[in-house]
Amino acid sequence: MKKLLILPLLFLLGACDVDVSYSRGAFDTKASWYGTESGRHTADGARFNPYGMTVAHRTLPLGTKLRVTNTENGRSVVVTVTDRGPAAWTGRSIDVSEGVANALGFKSQGVAHLHIEIE
Repeated sequence: MKKLLILPLLFLLGACDVDVSYSRGAFDTKASWYGTESGRHTADGARFNPYGMTVAHRTLPLGTKLRVTNTENGRSVVVTVTDRGPAAWTGRSIDVSEGVANALGFKSQGVAHLHIEIE
């Protein structure tokens, strides 16, 4: 029963997490990738494509275009915010699809430092 009460609270805490650096149009963050849930619906209502150029973010408006750059190798792609996450307690601001992780060259690492520019 306690777990059922804690989960909504964690969701609300994550939804209220706002970083003022977003207003400047760019920020740096740690990111991981996700891609095992093919076919589920994302927050924007579309079916999740693990190989698409999509990301999850807690507060940016769905449909926001971002230029995402891997700071370790300089690879960059333009992606769309289609989903919500990651959880606030992870310390990450963004999760990327498996396709984005492949394009940025960090799939085997699992986590990378990214520079994000809001387009």
